[in-house]
Amino acid sequence: MKDAANPTIYLKDYTPPSWLVEDVHLTFRLSPKATRVVSRVRFVPNAAVSDRSFFLEGEELSLIWARIDGQDVTPQVTGQGLTCDVPEGPFTWEAEVEISPATNTALEGLYMSNGMYSTQCEAQGFRKITYYPDRPDVMAPFTVRIESDLPVLLSNGNKGEAGDGFAEWHDPWPKPAYLFALVAGELVNLPGDFTTRSGNKVELNIWVRPGDEDKCDFALEALKKSMTWDEEVYGREYDLDIFNIVAVDDFNMGAMENKGLNIFNSSAVLANARTATDANFERIEAIIAHEYFHNWTGNRITCRDWFQLCLKEGLTVFRDAQFTADMRSEPVKRISDVLDLRGRQFREDGGPLAHPVRPESFQEINNFYTATVYEKGAEVIGMLKRLVGDDAYARALDLYFDRHDGQACTIEDWLKVFQDATGRDLSQFKRWYSQAGTPKVVMTEDWKGDQFSVTLKQVLPATPGQSDKKPQVIPFAIGLLDRTGQEVVPTTLLELVEEEQTFTFNGLQARPVASPLRGFSAPVILERETSKADQVFLLAHDTDPFNRWEAGRQLAKSALMEMIGNGAAPDADYLDALRQLVTDDTLDPAFRALCMGLPSEDDLAQSFADMGRTPDPQAIWDGREVMRAAMADVLSADLMPLYDRHLVRAPYRPDAEQSGKRSLTNALLSLITRRDGGAVAQGQFADAGNMTQQMGALSALLANDLGSLELASFAEQWAHERLVMDKWFMIQVAHARPDLAAQVADALTQRPDFAMTNPNRFRAVFGALAMNQAGFHHDSGAGYRLMADWLVKLDPVNPQTTARMCSAFQTWRRYDADRQGMIRDELLRISALKGLSRDTGEMVGRILGD
Repeated sequence: MKDAANPTIYLKDYTPPSWLVEDVHLTFRLSPKATRVVSRVRFVPNAAVSDRSFFLEGEELSLIWARIDGQDVTPQVTGQGLTCDVPEGPFTWEAEVEISPATNTALEGLYMSNGMYSTQCEAQGFRKITYYPDRPDVMAPFTVRIESDLPVLLSNGNKGEAGDGFAEWHDPWPKPAYLFALVAGELVNLPGDFTTRSGNKVELNIWVRPGDEDKCDFALEALKKSMTWDEEVYGREYDLDIFNIVAVDDFNMGAMENKGLNIFNSSAVLANARTATDANFERIEAIIAHEYFHNWTGNRITCRDWFQLCLKEGLTVFRDAQFTADMRSEPVKRISDVLDLRGRQFREDGGPLAHPVRPESFQEINNFYTATVYEKGAEVIGMLKRLVGDDAYARALDLYFDRHDGQACTIEDWLKVFQDATGRDLSQFKRWYSQAGTPKVVMTEDWKGDQFSVTLKQVLPATPGQSDKKPQVIPFAIGLLDRTGQEVVPTTLLELVEEEQTFTFNGLQARPVASPLRGFSAPVILERETSKADQVFLLAHDTDPFNRWEAGRQLAKSALMEMIGNGAAPDADYLDALRQLVTDDTLDPAFRALCMGLPSEDDLAQSFADMGRTPDPQAIWDGREVMRAAMADVLSADLMPLYDRHLVRAPYRPDAEQSGKRSLTNALLSLITRRDGGAVAQGQFADAGNMTQQMGALSALLANDLGSLELASFAEQWAHERLVMDKWFMIQVAHARPDLAAQVADALTQRPDFAMTNPNRFRAVFGALAMNQAGFHHDSGAGYRLMADWLVKLDPVNPQTTARMCSAFQTWRRYDADRQGMIRDELLRISALKGLSRDTGEMVGRILGD
């Protein structure tokens, strides 16, 4: 799959492995700087391939010895792996290597985090552990022996023998090397158990560092809920005797679905009322579900190659979204997902980092763990389910599991089970996997007699490497309302398959108000001329919760664009409609809180760019501030009564009911603080019995240039809690005024508790700086310089985190010439770094368009 002379890897060049693996035995003799790994691997020739070349990936390994069928051999070793003459038939390969986990700051392969050994092998980390065919289409059962004086020694699968200084594990299910895991350290566990519907009892454990035992209960219950849900909704049972989750402080990702031994970033598993917000609890619940659901959609059925990454990630993101919708609020979940999609994936689709859901090439696979693969990949699954219907979707999934269990599959395999289960031709639908960019759907309406017609036209933008696009299948859900708010046509799914199509509804008594793209039925940009009166009507009356929120969002965006671009006053009709919605106690508080949120600075900047106007980050920031002040004025008489009525005084529960009320009171508190100088927020901060209320109060104060005493008090209170201090770092940069954002971030990096080697702490500062759009894009260029300074420092230490943070620069071409020049200079400075990693080099090159 890789040509040494050309670092770019292409999907079209895929070839099956020459050798398959029957079983793997690994022995680890752990030592911080001199771990020895002994491998014994049984290879058999792949009958489907005539080529018998033998190559094992391996990086940063010291080979001690190697044998084939017990006889010493001397392989040819390079920086990428080794080759060796091998027999024509089956043989046993043995080797011993030495590695240094303590100095592995890249956090790939086997590394150390605060004295604990941990692994991260997806996508290509196993090659930093031992020589092996490190590709997902080579699957085998693993037996692992760990030798160490540490008290807890964990690996994949079921427990084997254990004794003084060793433990053995056996995973009977064939898996690729990227799912291998090992953890060893001073750990304590919260135990539990789960009985599958077939009656098998499964041992459950949440493993954490001593002192974190009080933050495990929620994770354990979330795991049990996930196991129950997957049985009830997808018919999938767990298949081992034990399921372990381990919390690790230093981790590049959120979590990893290694078979039977899930390794989590500690931020994605540790939570109690005092240290975690409602958002943290919901995220933990979703990530635990996501990684557990991978047991079938990712582990039992995996990817043939890394171009198929969306096969496991898109499907599993869709499944965890279904789970969260069932556990909490379906409309709120859908709105939240669309906000994230538009904020991250649409931006990716519209810039130099655009790529198809299934990419056609890459230089470094780590750079393709993107919003397009995950979130847009999930949207594609959702569209497929809408098109075939719930029953057909269930039949197709059953067929998928039955047909492909134990296999490494492709998107073609996935679509074929739907074609076989439904008889539907999905060849055009497949373009969602191959064509990059966000489609635009232009909608026009016509009313004649008793006929209402909707004409839809799809426009597919050019993206890097793709200028000629073909029409896609776009499921377009629409409903029609009369002027009393009653549905005259319930939600109907239209299928847009041509470049332009007209759909007609007959027998209507009067011209209806259209409610288009209900539930955000496809990841597209809808362009439609509609009156402000109709938007106000839909905000008040639409029976589709998503479109009700969307109407308010569009009103807010239109009002802000007029204010920022033309100097208009805040729109009175929008503010009045918002007041009616916020004060309507028949509506879910979480939904009302979402409706109070304004379009982001990035969203507004892109909207100006789409109009052909150069966005001014400072003017956008100023406009949003003026609108917030206007909201506080319009709601002035309602703020305190609403706040008092919804303030949660009962003992803390991270459930949907309480969380919704807290999200509304915190949104109200931000406006109250604009009017009262911070008195109510200071009171909430002082009395807060949970982190959601404490952070909500601190956010309200900082957003209004207050809160210095509370900020200091927070740091003193939580200095011993690393995850809480991540919030403290983040919130200061997020709420810094534009002219001070870079200065605040720089000051935080000078603190002794800032550590760039910890991805959570680094992202807390620099992720927040990138999100503070007016601050990052301040015309001084200070944000650009500071970001680049630290990326230059970080790249030799942790290329993955560096490369992902480079995406802060991806929208550079939409700004004025001065900002473009400053950003380009910083990108060129990064690209000129001696020894620049492949991860970062690829990202910078794509952003520059080189």
